[in-house]
Amino acid sequence: MTSLTPPSSFPPTSPPPPPSSASGGSATASSPCAACKFLRRKCQPDCVFAPYFLADQPQKFISVHRVFGASNVTKLLKEIPQKDREDAVNSLAYEADMRIRDPVYGCVGVISILHHELRKLQLELSFARSELARYQFNPPQPSADLWPGNQFGFDATASVGFGMNVGGNLIFRAPSARATGGDGVGPT
Repeated sequence: MTSLTPPSSFPPTSPPPPPSSASGGSATASSPCAACKFLRRKCQPDCVFAPYFLADQPQKFISVHRVFGASNVTKLLKEIPQKDREDAVNSLAYEADMRIRDPVYGCVGVISILHHELRKLQLELSFARSELARYQFNPPQPSADLWPGNQFGFDATASVGFGMNVGGNLIFRAPSARATGGDGVGPT
């Protein structure tokens, strides 16, 4: 994984010079944008990067520059209408960050994972809605089919008695046997 900091071979950038207090001078008191600071050039008033790569967010430009290059971003921003540039820069910054994190898939990998999770959640929601509709229109009725012992084929409506004999075996008694106690378990 690559780091988002500039390589140590770059010398640190020096802080911007203090504003000139010369008579009648129209020097700007603001610092250069992150792009101009990183590229070590003077930030012009018509700098295409200045509105989008603020001086306090250098990492945003560093990742965009590393993936796309400054000249490509300049060309792209000049071709896009002014109102759409901020969205484009945010998109480029996100794509560059994802490409640095995952050089093979980039943001497409993240989109694919999120799309898969969305389909899974939509399927679960659809299943939950169908279960809810089933219970709303057809509430479950107590029946012999729902009796847990019915898996063995017993008639749940019949009067069947249960008992344990001395050996610990479970005994099913017919109604007539219970009444008479003929099996040795019930009353005599």
